[in-house]
This record gives sequence, C-alpha cells and structure tokens, in this order.
Amino acid sequence: MNVRQGAVHPVEAPPLQTDGAANVLLPRIRMKDLQGMPGTVGGVFLRFSQSLFAVVALSVMVTTTEFASVTAFCYLVAATGLQSMWSLALAIVDIYALLVGRHLQNYRAVSLFSVGDGVTSTLTFAAACASAGITVLIGNDLDACANNHCTQYETAIAMAFLSWFAALPSFLLNFWSLASR
Repeated sequence: MNVRQGAVHPVEAPPLQTDGAANVLLPRIRMKDLQGMPGTVGGVFLRFSQSLFAVVALSVMVTTTEFASVTAFCYLVAATGLQSMWSLALAIVDIYALLVGRHLQNYRAVSLFSVGDGVTSTLTFAAACASAGITVLIGNDLDACANNHCTQYETAIAMAFLSWFAALPSFLLNFWSLASR
C-alpha cells in the first residue's frame, strides 16, 4: 500500500510593523461610501427629510394653543427644534462636500456626526414617545379630545417619529463607519 503523507506548506506572515527605520506601512483600505453616509447624495436626502419632518412637527405643535401646558409637548417642541437645526446644518455640510468633491470620512468629523445623530435622534424618539403617551391619555382615558387638539398632537407626533426614522439610518451608518476604523 502506497500512501502519501500530506505536506504542510508554510505561509509567509505579513511583515511586522516596527518603530525602527525599517517601518513598513501597509496601505489603509478606505471603506466604500454608502448612500446615506455624510457627503453622499443619499446623506443629503436623509438630512433634508429629517429636517422637513422635524420642522413640520414643530410647526404643527406650535400652532396649538395649549401645548405649553404639558411638559411632554414642550419637550417635543424642543427636541424637534434641535433635530431640525442639526439636520439642516449637516445637510449644508453634505452639500458643500458634494460640490467641492470631498469625502467626509475624517475620524473626528464622523465621530462628531455619530454622537450628534445619536443624541438628537434619541431626544426626538423620547419626546415623540412621551407625547404619544400623553395623547393616548387625553384621547382614550380622559375622553377629552373634544376640548383639545388631539388631531394636531397626533400629526406632530407622527412627524416626529418620521423624523426619527429618517435619522436612524444616518446614525447607524456613521456609527458603523466609526466602528470599522
């Protein structure tokens, strides 16, 4: 019986990076720009939709007369105001990056975008949830929709949730880009 033994062929290890004169720098591979990331057309679209929904929620809530008497509604006005300003500012930055032809993949910029998106989207989501709870209390439990502006409250809350849905992909893509470095 003639059985051949398997041979193990060694694989060369990549060169080690040292601090000396023979420092070999390996090329860094940059992540692809996915649509929705900063500096892309998808990013501009997401930013404008975030800002649009937040402005609509803000304007609908401010047109009601009694929103200032409920803390959750005041919180919704503050959160959507912050969301609209943040999203509009980053939309302008994205448009500038597109016009100039720059990539916004700088570590500091991506970390700023990621933290800002995380904070503003969390605030918007929390405000929309709190306001939805108050609206359910007013409408279902107290049966006081005839005396209040329940339809306007519900519209503003729906727009705040849509703003959060548009902000979530921006945050996730920025966080993923930050984590993949």
